[in-house]
Amino acid sequence: MSWETSDRRERLPGDWKQRVKKVWARAKGQCEWRLDSGARCPRKGADVDHIRNDDNHSMGNLRLLCRHHHDKKTQREARFGKAKKRPAKRREEESPGRLR
Repeated sequence: MSWETSDRRERLPGDWKQRVKKVWARAKGQCEWRLDSGARCPRKGADVDHIRNDDNHSMGNLRLLCRHHHDKKTQREARFGKAKKRPAKRREEESPGRLR
């Protein structure tokens, strides 16, 4: 979902800018994504991200991500959202004339 068609900005709390500043300060400007090794991504942060994709704006649900990891997470959430909207595939009955 793009920002142009989203109402998410309207749902942000009034002190959103202050929260963003706190997240940046806590992260010291570095991406907070954890790599497979357990280390933090070494890239510079770019976007404050909601860990759980909901309207929980608490500091525990916010983190700073680099552009790469924010895009990766957003794409994964978009794929998951599209998959949830797809109707479940019906199991096709086996044709009685099919050779086994």
